[in-house]
Amino acid sequence: AWVHGDPRKVIYPTDSYGQFCGQKDTLNENKTILFYFNILKCASPVVLINLQCPTTQLCVSKCPDRFATYIDVQASYRYKPDQWNYFRQFCKPGFNNPRKSVAQVLRDEDCPSMIIPSRPFLKRCFPDFSTKNGVLTVANQTTFKDGRGKTRNVTDLREAANGINNVLDARSVGMKIFEDYAISWYWILIGLFIAMIVSLLFLVLLRFTAGVLFWIFIFGVIGIIGYGIWHCYWEYDHLKGIPGSDLTVYDIGFQTDFRVYLQLRQTWLAFMIILCVVEVIIILMLIFLRNRIRIAIALLKEGSRAIGYIMSTLFYPIVTFVLIAICISYWAVTAVFLATSGEPVYKVMANQTLCKYANLTCDPETFNTTNVTKVCPGAQCTFAFYGGESLYHKYIFIFQLANAFVFLWLVNFAIALGQCTLAGAFASYYWAYRKPADIPLWPLFSSFGRAIRYHTGSLAFGALILAIVQLIRVILEYLDHKLKGTQNSFTRFLLCCLKCCFWCLEKFLKFINRNAYIMIAIYGKNFCTSAKEAFFLLMRNVVRVAVLDKVTDFLLFLGKILVAGGVGVLAFFFFTQRIPVFAQEAPTLNYYWVPLLTVIIGSYLVAHGFFSVYAMCVDTLFLCFCEDLERNDGSTAKPYFMSASLHRILGKKELSPKKA
Repeated sequence: AWVHGDPRKVIYPTDSYGQFCGQKDTLNENKTILFYFNILKCASPVVLINLQCPTTQLCVSKCPDRFATYIDVQASYRYKPDQWNYFRQFCKPGFNNPRKSVAQVLRDEDCPSMIIPSRPFLKRCFPDFSTKNGVLTVANQTTFKDGRGKTRNVTDLREAANGINNVLDARSVGMKIFEDYAISWYWILIGLFIAMIVSLLFLVLLRFTAGVLFWIFIFGVIGIIGYGIWHCYWEYDHLKGIPGSDLTVYDIGFQTDFRVYLQLRQTWLAFMIILCVVEVIIILMLIFLRNRIRIAIALLKEGSRAIGYIMSTLFYPIVTFVLIAICISYWAVTAVFLATSGEPVYKVMANQTLCKYANLTCDPETFNTTNVTKVCPGAQCTFAFYGGESLYHKYIFIFQLANAFVFLWLVNFAIALGQCTLAGAFASYYWAYRKPADIPLWPLFSSFGRAIRYHTGSLAFGALILAIVQLIRVILEYLDHKLKGTQNSFTRFLLCCLKCCFWCLEKFLKFINRNAYIMIAIYGKNFCTSAKEAFFLLMRNVVRVAVLDKVTDFLLFLGKILVAGGVGVLAFFFFTQRIPVFAQEAPTLNYYWVPLLTVIIGSYLVAHGFFSVYAMCVDTLFLCFCEDLERNDGSTAKPYFMSASLHRILGKKELSPKKA
C-alpha cells in the first residue's frame, strides 16, 4: 500500500491527462482548479453511468470571469489579441493556432466552444449562478451563446451543474468530511480535552463521594434525556404549518445534506418517541434495581478506597489511549493508501454517439497510432478513474481485510495489556493482609512490567481469538450489505442468525478474556488455564456476578453517557453557533454533525477509558473476594484477606476479626 498508494487521488481533482491539479514540481503546480470544456455535456446520463463528465477537463489557475465563444475570439484575434490571449489559457496546453478551422478545433477539443463566468467550488469551475427578481442568472444574464450557433438559457447550465453535483455527491462526501475535519480539528481536540478533564474530575470525586455522584449521574442522564424530549417536542411544534415540513423521510429519499431531515416534523417526532422509550426504560430499571444499586455503590466505595491507595491507576488509560491511537492511525493511513493504490484508467471519449469504441479502455501513449480517431473523428483517450487489473489490484479488498484484522488484533492486545496491568495492581491491594502497609511499592509499574515480561503471549492469544470473531462479524456485515437487494427470505434469516450468534460469542469472549486476564495477573498461569479457572469460579458465584458486576457496569455506563451527553450538548451549541460569546469563533462547516458526532463518540471513548479503571477495580476485587472465600474460612489459620467494610457489604460474617 505504501508503495502503490497516493492519497492525493482523493484530495485533488485529476484532469483528462491523469495529472493532479496543483501538484508541486509539475506544469500544474499553480493550476489548482479543474475546468470543464463543455459543461453542458455534464447533464448527460453518461455522467452517472461512468462517474465522469464526457468532456475534456483541464487544470487552470483561475476560473473564467466573462462570457466568450471561440468563434467570436477567433474572428477578432488579429485586432483584439488580448481577448485571444485570455481565452487561450483555457485551451489545451501549447495550443496557439487561431488559424485552425473552428470545426476542427471543436472536433479535436483543442479549445472550449465557450467560456462562462464561473467560480471555484470543490476545486472545480462552476457557473456563477445568482438570482435576480426570482430569475436565475449568470453575470446578470439569462441567456448565453453556446459557441455552436445557438443561444441557450442559463437553466441548461443549472442542469449540467446538477449532473456534476450528483457525481461529486457520490465522490466528494468523504472530501467534504475531510475538509470539515481540517477546519475543526483543534475544536474537536478541545472538546475531547474537556471530556478528559470532566472524567478525571469525576474519578477523583468518586474517591470521596461515590454514592452521591452516582445518584447525580443517574438523575443527570434522566435530565439530559428529558431536555432532549422537550427540545424534540419544541422543534416538532415549531415546524407546524411550515410548507414542506409534513413530508415524510420516504418522500424526500436519501440526502447527503442531513440538515434537510431536520426540517421534517416526522424526524423530530421519531427522535422524541425514541428518547421517551429510553427514559421509561431507565426509570423502570432504577425502580426495580434500587436495592441492588445500593449494594453496587457500596462496592464502588471499596473500589474507591483501593484506587485511593494506587492513584497512578487513574492515569493508566492515557497509556491505553495512546496505544489505541497509534493503532487507529496506522490502520487509517494504510487503508487510505490501499484505497488509492489504483492506476489511472483511460477511456475513449467520442463526440459521435454511435462510436463503437466509446467508453472502451485505451492507452494515451499509443492512442494516436490506432485507427480509433479514423473511425471516430475527434475521439480522445481521456482519464476516467483509478483502478487496475493486475494481481495486486484484484486483491486490494483482501488486503483491506488483512489490514482490518491486524487493527483488531492490535487494539484488543492494547486493551488486554491495560486490563492485565490494572488487575495486577488491584490484586496486590486485595491480597495485602495489612492495608496499606503490605501493598508493594509502585504496584502499577510492577504489574505492567510483569505483564510485558511474562504474559505477552497469553494476552496476544486472547486478543487473537477475539479479533478472529470480530473479523467474522465484519465480513458478515459486509455480505449482508452487498446481498441486501438480491437475497431471499432464507438467506436473510441465515445471515441474521449468524450475526446474532457471533455477536453473542464476541460478548461472551470479552467477558471470559477479562476475567482470564485477572487470573493471569494473580497466578501467572497461561491463558487457557486462567480462562477455565475464572469461568468455573464465576459459575460457582453466578448470583453475585449478576447482582454486583452487571449493576456496577450499568452505573458506570450511565456515567459515560452523562459525560458524552454533556460535552455533546456543549459541542452542539458551539458548532451551530448558538453560544453568543463564541459565535464568531465557530468554524463554517459543510456538515456540522461531522465534528459533533466525533466529539460525542470521542468523549464517550475517553470517559470509557477512565471509567474502565473503576470497572476493572470492581471486577478484580470481586474475583479476588470469590477466591478468598473458597481458599479461606476466616479462622486464625486461614483468615480472610478482604477488608472489614467489604466483608460487611457482601454479607459474610467474619469468623476471625482482623485489622483492615
